[in-house]
Formats: sequence, C-alpha cells, structure tokens
Amino acid sequence: MDWGTELWDRCDAIEKHTQSGLELAEKYVKFVKERTEIEQSYAKQLRNLSKKFNLKRIGKDEPDCRFTSYQSFMDILNELNDYAGQRELVAENMLMNICAELTKNLQELKQERKSYLTEAKKAQQALESTNKQLETSKKRFEREWREAERTAQYAEKTDQDLNATKADVEKAKQQAHSRAHVAEECKNDYAAQLQRFNKEQNQFYFNDMPLIFNKLQELDEKRVRKLAQGYILFAETEKQVMPIIGKCLDGIIKAGTNVNEKNDSMIVIEQNKSGFDPPGDVEFEDFSQGINRASSDSSLGTPKGPMDLLGKNRGKNFWLFSKKTKPVVTEDFTHLPPEQRRKKLQQKLEEIGRDLQKEVDSSEALGKMKGVYEKNPQLGDPSSLLSQINQTAQNIERLRVEQSKYETWLAEAGGRGDTPRYKPHTFNNNEAHESPSPDGAHSDGGTPDVSNAIYTEFDDDFEDEEVAPPIGKCTAMYSFPGASEGTISMKEGEVLAVVEEDKGDGWTRVRRSNGSEGYIPTSYVTISLNI
Repeated sequence: MDWGTELWDRCDAIEKHTQSGLELAEKYVKFVKERTEIEQSYAKQLRNLSKKFNLKRIGKDEPDCRFTSYQSFMDILNELNDYAGQRELVAENMLMNICAELTKNLQELKQERKSYLTEAKKAQQALESTNKQLETSKKRFEREWREAERTAQYAEKTDQDLNATKADVEKAKQQAHSRAHVAEECKNDYAAQLQRFNKEQNQFYFNDMPLIFNKLQELDEKRVRKLAQGYILFAETEKQVMPIIGKCLDGIIKAGTNVNEKNDSMIVIEQNKSGFDPPGDVEFEDFSQGINRASSDSSLGTPKGPMDLLGKNRGKNFWLFSKKTKPVVTEDFTHLPPEQRRKKLQQKLEEIGRDLQKEVDSSEALGKMKGVYEKNPQLGDPSSLLSQINQTAQNIERLRVEQSKYETWLAEAGGRGDTPRYKPHTFNNNEAHESPSPDGAHSDGGTPDVSNAIYTEFDDDFEDEEVAPPIGKCTAMYSFPGASEGTISMKEGEVLAVVEEDKGDGWTRVRRSNGSEGYIPTSYVTISLNI
C-alpha cells in the first residue's frame, strides 16, 4: 500500500512522521557515540590497570620473575592488555561503521525530505492560486449576471411604460443587451477557469501529491532500513571481536594452568640455598676439669678439648629467625652464603664477559677503519682514531684484570672459573694478525692488496650488523593489512619468526623468510617461543 493512495489528504501527518523518524535516527547515533565513549574509557582503564601491575617494572634480574606464578600473572596482564585493544576496536568500528555512516545518510535524507516538501508546497500554492482565480471569475460572473437581469427588467418595464419615449425604450434595450453580453463573457471565463481548476486539482490529487508522498515513503523506508542495519552492526561489531576476546580469555586460563608449584619450590631452593651444613649437637662443657688439671696441661702442647673445638663456631648464629641486620656488601660477595656467592660471582663474570666482547668488537672495528684510512687517506685521518684505539685497549686490559680477579674468587668459592675467551684482533684483509702498539700504530703481518677498489675495501671491512636470531615462531590466526608505518602484513595461517617479544603495548616484532621485518598485533597470532 502506498502513502499517495491511502494518505492523500494527510500531508501534515506525513511531514510529522518523517521528521520524527529522522530524530529517532539522530538519537540512535548519539546513543552509539556514548557507547563508544564507555568502551574507550573501559579500555583505557584496563590498559592502565595492566600497566600498573606489570611486573616488568621490577626488572629481569629480580629472582621473583623466575616463578611460574609470576610469569603467569604477567601473561594475564598481557592478555588483559590485548583484551583492552579489542574494546578499543569495538569503539572504533562503531564510530566508523555506524555513527559516521548513519550521520552521512541522515544528511542526505534531510536534503531529500526538504526538497520533496518544497515541491509539495509549490504544488499546493499553484492549486490555491488557480482556486483563487476561479473564485474571482465566479464572483464576477455572478455580479454581471445580476446586473444583466436588472437592466433586462428595466428595459422591459420601460417598453411597457406608455409615457416612455421611443428613445428611452431603445436606450434601455441597448443597455440590457450590453449587460447580457458582458455576463455571457463572464460566464465563459468562469467555465474556463472551472475547467482549468478541475484539471489542476485532478493533477494535484491523483498525480503530483501521490508521487511526492510515495517518494517520502521510499525515503522513510530507506531511513528505517539504514537504522535497522545500524542495529545489526551494533551487535555484529561486538561479535567480530568475540573470537579474539575468547583467545585472550583462553590465554588467561592457560596462564593459570601453567603455574607449577613444584617448579616454584625448586626455584626457591635454588635462589636461597646457603650451602651451609646444619649445626651438629652442642657438646657438654665440663668446667670441673679445670680444677684437677695438672699444670702441665696448660702448656702449648696440650691437646684441645671439646670446649676449644666448640669455640670455633661460637661466632656463628644458626637461629632460623634471628633479628635482621644489614650486611656489609663486599666486592667479592663474601657477605653472602657460599651457594649464593658462587651464583653472584658467576653472574658478575658473565657481565664482564659481555662488556669485554663489546670492547673487543669495538677495537677490531677501529683497527679496520684505521687500516682503510691508511690505504685511502682521502677517506679520513688515521691519527684521529688513535685516542679511541688507546681508550679501547685500556678498557680491554681493565676488564681482563677484573675477569681474572673474579675467576680467582669463583675458584675459591668452589665454582668453575671457565669463562669464554675472545678471538684476537685481525684488522687487515689478508687475515694476518695485528695488535695495536702503545702509540696506537699497528704492524702488518702481510702486504695489503692495494689493487682492491675503495668500495670493495668498505664491503670487506665494514660487514653488516648480524641479524638477531629468532626467539620463536608464530602462526597468524587472522589476516592483517600492515598499512601503518613500521608494521608488516600477514595472511591467515602464515608462519613468521618472532624477533622481539611484546613489550606490553600489544605489538610483536616478526621476520619473514625473505628478511623483511615489522610489527604485528600480538592478539592476531599464536606464539611459540624457544625454550
């Protein structure tokens, strides 16, 4: 059923209904916007909560971070951070797909409605103008007809009057005839206006207005259809993130199942074991022996009794819950129990080894650069590197002294002092060993090949930085376009190498087999790290 047929006389009702429908759509857009604000606020609070309780701020060296209960809690915080990201995605999609689209459609619908109502108003005004012309011609015809009747009666009366002259009679007849002619013209004009009005009225009520009303009906149905789509999108936007939210919740459940109380107990033992043996029985102190003891017993050669043996351990406190005192920290960690001392010394040796390797690499690079400058002075002055080479050599010597010192302490503590040794410097391209002299110069063990081009020398001397080995792999659960800077695209099911773990911001750095790297959303993949 059409509005043009059924509601031909209810233009005001149609206008009011269409206006009410547009207001409903605007109210729904406002409702969705407020819902997105709630989602954004919720996501922000979740991210702040995750950041507040993130244990990464404690530091990797903290012993508590090794417990499975702590690691699982960090996994839960990461999953919560990913969950917050999905809530932000819900808000973003609602704004783009519902609010933006509906607002755009509302503007178009308002313009169409305005044009249709303007068109209807013009048609109404045209019909009213024709009706006014009809009424004017009708009144004129009525007025002229009455005047013609009056003049006709007067002419007839004058003709019957015996006292009237022939001229008077003739004049009255002429006036009656003239008035009758004017009345007839007004009658014809009225008939023509009536015919025109009926035609325009028929066009107005059976063609123009039904067409406009039907267009308004289509517009209103379009508005209802768009609004219904907005209702559906409201739920579908939520359903789209449900799989990933489910993955986040599954990750939280997995974090709970990964807690291993036995493993945590073993870590407590490993971290806090002192290495001391439990104290033995306290021996009986017989003070009566001092009375009967001969004077010869007090000589230096007298064997020591139980009291003398016990005196060695009198300085040690074996109470389990003694008053805590702040230990005096020493460089060789002698303030720690034996087991803890060995661990600290080993950690210190590893740190020195890493620093020493950096200095060795730096010294090697400086030596290579110096060799290149000597072969090609136009590239730089070799003497400008002497201070850096000397400083690096001093750092290497200092670190090696420290390394030797800590190796000695570790051997005293009963640990193994085997630490990695580092390769000597090889600065030239002929694989001949070079060692920097005290003044920063170097002696070549072979004749350099000066026939090589400058760019070949640079390619040989300055090798590219080694690519970091992957720490695991991941499989894409969803496709990702990677449109923004620093990201990388991936397809569902694609396997990528993990280069850098998620730092708590919801992104993981990965590498393809062709060497290209970039960031992807952590919640879009399943990650398996190397153990």
